[in-house]
Amino acid sequence: MKKIAVITGASSGMGVEFAKQIAAFNEEDEIWIIARREEKLKALAEEINKTKNFNIIRPVAMDISGREGVHTFKAYLEAENEKLALMESGIEISKLVNNAGFGTYGPFYETDVEREMDMTDLNCTSLVGLTGVCLPYMKKGSHIINTASLASFLPLGDFAVYGATKSYVLSFSIALAAELKDKGISVCALCPGPVSTEFANVASGGVREKVRHGRPADKVVAHCLKKALKGKYTAVYAFKWKFKAIASRFVGRYTGARFTFKYCKRPHPKPAEQTSSVDDFLK
Repeated sequence: MKKIAVITGASSGMGVEFAKQIAAFNEEDEIWIIARREEKLKALAEEINKTKNFNIIRPVAMDISGREGVHTFKAYLEAENEKLALMESGIEISKLVNNAGFGTYGPFYETDVEREMDMTDLNCTSLVGLTGVCLPYMKKGSHIINTASLASFLPLGDFAVYGATKSYVLSFSIALAAELKDKGISVCALCPGPVSTEFANVASGGVREKVRHGRPADKVVAHCLKKALKGKYTAVYAFKWKFKAIASRFVGRYTGARFTFKYCKRPHPKPAEQTSSVDDFLK
C-alpha cells in the first residue's frame, strides 16, 4: 500500500509549510501538492525533493473549486489507485490537508457576488467534496486537517461570507471528528488569526499587500501538525487568538458582527473599481 499525503492550496503560504514539514516527517511515500499555479508547485517540489533520496513531492496542477473540481480530483485519484493496484495494492491516504481557500474584505453589498460564490464553492464545497472522496482511502491512524479561521468563532461585519464559510468548516470538522473517532481517523480544524501569507492581497483585491500583525506561517503550521497528530480537534496557535476564541462565547452574534462592521474596517475596492479577480493573484 502506497501511503500518500494530499495538500491543497500548496503553492503559497501555509500550504508550502505543510508540504515542507510533512515531508520532513518521512512518513509518506509521496506527497501530492495541489494548486493551480503549476510553476510554483514545480519549484516547491524541486526544492523539497533535492533534500531527499527520492522524489517524495508530486506537483498536481489542478483547479479543485466546486463540484467540477472535486470530480476532477476524484478521477485523478481513482486513476492513480488503479495503476498502483496492479503492483502495490493501491493507495492509502494518511494525511489530508484541506488548505485551499480565500477571503474577501468589505461589506457584502459592496463586494462582487460572483467572487463571493466562488469563495463559498472553494472554501466549503471543495473541502467537503475532497474529504468525502479521500475518506474511502483512509485507515486507522489517518489524519484530516481543515483550515478554518479565527473568524469561524463569531460572525464578522466587513467579512461576512468568509467568516460564514469558515464557521461552516469548523462545525463540519468537529462533527466529522466525532463521527470518525471510532474508526481511528482524527480531524483537526486549524483556526489561525492573521498569518503572513498572500491572504490580504487577495482578500483586499490588491489594496492591502500584506497581512497586518501576521504570525509566521511555519510556526502556525508546526503547532497545527503537533495538535493534529495528538488527536486534538482544533489548533489555535497564539495566546491572543485563544483568548479571542474563548471570549467569543460571551459576545452576542449580532453584537460581534455590528462591532466589527463599525470598528474593524478592512480595505477593499468599490465594485466599480474592481478590475482584478482571484485568478489574477493565482496565475
